Amino acid sequence: MSSPTKNRPPATTAQASSTGRPSALGTRHLTMIGLGGAIGAGLFVGSGAGIALAGPGILISFLAAGLLAVLVMRMMGEMSVALPASGSFSAHAERALGSWAGFTVGWLYWALISVVLAIEATGAAVIVHAWVPGVPTWAWVLVFMAGLTVTNLAAVRLFGEFEFWFAVLKVVAIVAFLVLGALAVTGALPGEGAIGLDNLTAHGGFLPMGWDGVLSGLLAVVFAFGGMEIVTLAAAESEDPVRGLSSAMRSVVWRLLVFYVGSVAVVVLVLPWNDSKVGESPFVAVLEHIGLPAAAQVMNVVLLAALLSALNANLYAASRMVHSLAERGEAPKALATLSASGVPRRAVLVSVAFGFVSVLLNIWWPDSVFLWMLNAVGAIALVVWIAVAVSQLRLRVELEREAPERLKLRMWGFPGLTILSLVVMGGVLVLLAVDDSSRPQVIGTGVLTAVVLAAGILRQWRRG
Repeated sequence: MSSPTKNRPPATTAQASSTGRPSALGTRHLTMIGLGGAIGAGLFVGSGAGIALAGPGILISFLAAGLLAVLVMRMMGEMSVALPASGSFSAHAERALGSWAGFTVGWLYWALISVVLAIEATGAAVIVHAWVPGVPTWAWVLVFMAGLTVTNLAAVRLFGEFEFWFAVLKVVAIVAFLVLGALAVTGALPGEGAIGLDNLTAHGGFLPMGWDGVLSGLLAVVFAFGGMEIVTLAAAESEDPVRGLSSAMRSVVWRLLVFYVGSVAVVVLVLPWNDSKVGESPFVAVLEHIGLPAAAQVMNVVLLAALLSALNANLYAASRMVHSLAERGEAPKALATLSASGVPRRAVLVSVAFGFVSVLLNIWWPDSVFLWMLNAVGAIALVVWIAVAVSQLRLRVELEREAPERLKLRMWGFPGLTILSLVVMGGVLVLLAVDDSSRPQVIGTGVLTAVVLAAGILRQWRRG
């Protein structure tokens, strides 16, 4: 079998940082994009569902899911630093396994992001509609989608600045939440006694639902860490992809783990896990218990920022992925063109157009057509993560033999931890398939993956 690194020479830093685009993102942008990309509604709202399933044991679920995400990100980081490329994990899958793999991973990821855009835009519109009920929800969707489309059509640095400050707001909010929670637990807040650790065991024990609850919680939260991969796509337009991505990867993954596990720990320490308010909105419930005025509105502001940040970042990611596919001949060539400022505007417009269609489907047929689309992309993040692990397993061997000097950021415990990650992800996929609530997502994703995979194999076969 021929060597993938011989067939496709590793991109140089200069090639990766531009391919015709000016380098526009600095290390601070990459770091905050990495942090902000994974801090979204999944943490601020979705964690309540996990707590209801597992009780305090959700801490184990989040820790397991977070460690898996950290390992996958380390794999992405190793490949992106050693072989910088527009398209990141899609380009690496192509390099490692063939054009069919790059085609499949790239288009699946683009479909996932395009559908998620609808959820984020609609969620943000619902929040603002509650503040300004005279303006219909669809009008706010239009405002947000149009505004962030303009941001993405402008210079890349403008996108970077928007995402930087969105991420700063989210990080500040989480740090403040952690500090307030620690003060409440230790009794350092004025007029409040120490809560201590009682809530971890006082309501049915630490594992009130047993280990089955922990597994159910894992399935509920495993995709909450999705979004971190955007930093590897953004690195292609950074001033120094190798140095910037190395720095971002080293700092981002552990901070995210602390933010997620720490935030959920505050919730289950401050309040009984079976409190009805925890299931509805855990962060609001904690802030109200502490006595923060207008806690619900404060969290709505933070949640709005999180949704708009995710919308901004995902539109960027979708456009760069389809642009990369076009550059590699896996999408219409017209989508490979760049503006004078280095922005793939046609790719942005195509991505946002599909996003608009998804939004309309979400508004008109949320329980039929859009639900079908949501099920079709529900488990794609796991498919992408599996592709990342398989690609890294192959490319690491090639790099060690042909260009070991490129391995400036190495995956820990190779190949053992990579193989273990694949086994765990396979296990999660099986658990999703046997769980009644998540089985439609696995079936839908399986059908979509099979269709896209068949198209990719057919394209490669026709090319000879």
